Amino acid sequence: MRIAEITIKPIKPKPPLNPAQARIAGLKQNVERDRQQLQAERDRQRQQRENERRQRQQRTISTGV
Repeated sequence: MRIAEITIKPIKPKPPLNPAQARIAGLKQNVERDRQQLQAERDRQRQQRENERRQRQQRTISTGV
């Protein structure tokens, strides 16, 4: 390979957003963050249900029923 093939292209800086664009960008970030929080809460509740199910199974096995 040649050095020219490996070189990284420079990243051009983005101009600052105007107020309307900044508001839209902020709302999009909020949506993504809310989706992640919702998924984390669903995962937490799913894990809690699994733990409760395992505990019930353990109690059933230990009582010999």
